[in-house]
Amino acid sequence: MITLKSSREIQAMAKSGAILAGMHIGLREVIKPGISSWEIETFAKKYFKEHDAIAAQIGFEGYKYATCVSVNDEICHGFPRKNLILKDGDLIKVDTVVDYHGAMSDSCWSYVVGKSTPAIDKLMKVTKKALYLGIDQAQVGNRIGDIGAAIQHYTEDEHGYGDVREFIGHGIGPTMHESPNVPHYGQAGHGLRLRAGMTITIEPMINMGTWKAEMDDPNGWTARTADGSLSCQYEHTLAITNDGPKILTSQDPISDQKYLLS
Repeated sequence: MITLKSSREIQAMAKSGAILAGMHIGLREVIKPGISSWEIETFAKKYFKEHDAIAAQIGFEGYKYATCVSVNDEICHGFPRKNLILKDGDLIKVDTVVDYHGAMSDSCWSYVVGKSTPAIDKLMKVTKKALYLGIDQAQVGNRIGDIGAAIQHYTEDEHGYGDVREFIGHGIGPTMHESPNVPHYGQAGHGLRLRAGMTITIEPMINMGTWKAEMDDPNGWTARTADGSLSCQYEHTLAITNDGPKILTSQDPISDQKYLLS
């Protein structure tokens, strides 16, 4: 069942999204060589508490942490760890969900620790651009397949990367995961037609090598690239409106517009 959100509900989600975006902006000063990935978890929990928000992932289907901190070949759902010390060139994905007075928002952002490389820079640039190409297709009257087709064509056909199939975007609102499912691959003109009031996530996970994933047996949550290649992810929560997609987790509206118009 798909719920269409009112303008009031979308405004509430935007407040939640602003808190989440602020946390990600703060992480730019936190993530550096020598810290543990647990320090990311600690910062996020403290930030949310200071802003009267709840880390909604804690307890979701038994998950214990406020954040997912996935490093290098970890695609998603990596555990924050006290014994994982970050070093130059590590590619970090930080994914979390905020509940602010009943309104939820979801966003993942990628960070490189210390010194980067041209290969990492390109993967991050392409993945971020893919996110905005997907958002640009989130228009009233378009179909879910238009979003996935735009992302898949850009990442796989144009750049030869692997567009992960196993993990996809979703509806969101008063609960973390709602209908519809939003794959980052597919065929243009196919799938559910988008309507004003839908609130969804678009969250492409793009691998430097194969698109295939393997589950980490020890913890049962973390997914890794099947070939050990690096993986990158960017995610926004957005509302479908008659005036076009409205990004609810924006860290910089001017930058968002640059990506959407370029």
